[in-house]
Amino acid sequence: MADAAPQGEITRLLVAWRRGDNDSFDRLFAIVYDDLRRLARRQLRRSGGNRTLSTTALVHEGYLKLVDQAHATIEDRSHFFAVAAKSMRQILIDDARRHLAAKRGGGRHKVQFDEARMPIESEASEVVAIDAVLGRLEVLDPRMVKLVELRYFAGLSVEETAAVMSISPRTVKREWQKARAWLFNELRGEGAQ
Repeated sequence: MADAAPQGEITRLLVAWRRGDNDSFDRLFAIVYDDLRRLARRQLRRSGGNRTLSTTALVHEGYLKLVDQAHATIEDRSHFFAVAAKSMRQILIDDARRHLAAKRGGGRHKVQFDEARMPIESEASEVVAIDAVLGRLEVLDPRMVKLVELRYFAGLSVEETAAVMSISPRTVKREWQKARAWLFNELRGEGAQ
């Protein structure tokens, strides 16, 4: 993530927000807006180019999710972006689930078969499958889930992930390789079921 503001300014605004200064979160949002847009673009690209949410919509829905956390104990810039990435991921998963529910009827009008919609449906299924697999991984290794969220969903580099997680880049590389192998095996098993 590019530095839109000094680390200290972001942390100062987060501390003020935790103390109840709601305006500080709005100032923080203005400072990190471009970084959040880059994060949202990465998330959308990784989710197969979600066609129902724009980058701006994802950023703004993520903002609402963050504000709703009622002065969460977000400690610093790195933690803020980790929480933002997780919020955006959850928004995309919820959107994929809504799409799949609509595909199965979901109380909506009947839609004619359209081959152009098939990739969207398979992408939505994939996003939901990844979320289910990450739920199982959360029970086994919560730290690995955080690593996957930061590397895959947030698109952070090895160095950025290491900084957020307070581990070495070498550890990130090793655990990322292990996480990818585990996810591949689990997703392959999901497809066989």
